[in-house]
Order: sequence, then C-alpha cells, then structure tokens
Amino acid sequence: MFSCMGVSELSVWTLQLQWVRVQNMSIKNIQKIIKSMKMVEVAKYVPEDKKNLRLVCVSLDRGLCGAIHSSIAKQMKSEVTTLTATWKEVMLVGIGDKIRGILHRTHSDQFLVAFKEVGRKSPTFGDALIIALVLLNSGYEFDESPIIFNQFRSVTSYKTEEKSIFFLNTIASAESMSIYDDIDADESTTSEQSARMTAMDNASKNASEMIKKLTLTFNCTCQAVITKELIEIISAAAVLD
Repeated sequence: MFSCMGVSELSVWTLQLQWVRVQNMSIKNIQKIIKSMKMVEVAKYVPEDKKNLRLVCVSLDRGLCGAIHSSIAKQMKSEVTTLTATWKEVMLVGIGDKIRGILHRTHSDQFLVAFKEVGRKSPTFGDALIIALVLLNSGYEFDESPIIFNQFRSVTSYKTEEKSIFFLNTIASAESMSIYDDIDADESTTSEQSARMTAMDNASKNASEMIKKLTLTFNCTCQAVITKELIEIISAAAVLD
C-alpha cells in the first residue's frame, strides 16, 4: 500500500512539472513573437523631421506695471524648454526692452533681434510694419512663429496668450485647403502605431512576469519532489532497521 501511494503521488508531481515546463516554453515563444512585432512598430514610428521655430515675445519698454513682463518671460522660458526638444532651432524676437532685459542673461545667444522704443506711445500700423519688415529681411527662415503676448480682459486682469504665424514658403507649399482633411487620418494612423507599440511592450513585460512565476513554480515543485523522495527513503530505512 505504501509503495502504490508513493508512485501515484510521484506521477502527479511529474505531470505538474511537465505542464509547467510546457507553459513556460509556450510563453517564451509568444514573447519572442511579441518582441518582433514591437520592433516592427518601432521602425514604423519614425519621428517627423525637426523644424525651425521663431518665438516672438511682445512686451514694453517701461516698467512699474506689476508682473506683466515677468509673466511673458515665464511662459517664454517654459516654451523654449519644451520646444528645444522638438524643433531644430528656437530663435527669439523681443519686442520691448523689458523682455530683453529679463532674458538677456539666460537666453542672449538665442535672440534673433530685439526692438526698443515700444510702448512709449500708442502702437500704430507703421510700428508693426517696421517690425515685420525687419523680421522678413532678417534672412532667418522658419516653419512656425508663435507670438506670446498679454491679452486684455478687464481693467484688473489680463491673460498671457499665444498665437502662431507661418513663414510664406510654408503657406505657399500647401497645395490646397483639402490637405487638412488628411490630418485626422494621419493622427489616427500614428496613434494606432503608437498604441500598438505600447501594447506590445506591456505584453512583453507581462510575459516576463509570467515566466518568472512559472520558473518559481517549477523550482518549488522540483524541490517538493526531491524532499518527498528523501522522506520516503529515510522512512523506508527506518522501517528496515
């Protein structure tokens, strides 16, 4: 009776070990396929070529007006930090001497041009024309040019806003307005590839966790089988004595 029970239990352990081994090999094979799929999606997910950007900051020459200049400078610094990673080159245009003074120490090498004598009188079309001509004749070609300025809301409040203008060549190169119909499709395709790449990465990580757990189960089962066999040997030896 003792011998039959031992053989039966040993067969159960053997079957469990075989099952764990098969599951482990299966998951490893699936993980290889998943990693290959991830590599394919990563190859498709090629970032767009970086472009040139010109950041225009509008302030004044005069101070004693609270944080109206520092709010522009704060947003500009944040924009430069963010955009430098996504654009080839970020150049600054300072309209007003205050913004130049605030940013001179930290961003002097990025200033394309700075304008003074701004805000002493009410702005006119002639002032805007002079600034536009200087920028157009600067020789610096850009793809996009956000303008950061303070928008009037009420006597006691203002809001820092941003609007974008585009280089003439960028506008001229647009074949037609129907090009915007393709933006949704491009966004959808890019999102799909990105989501798939992320999903394959998560699946690969999950497979690694499953392999670790199955390996642990396999080792524990082996240890249990060995321990049981040792106990049976010791028990049999004790009976013979």
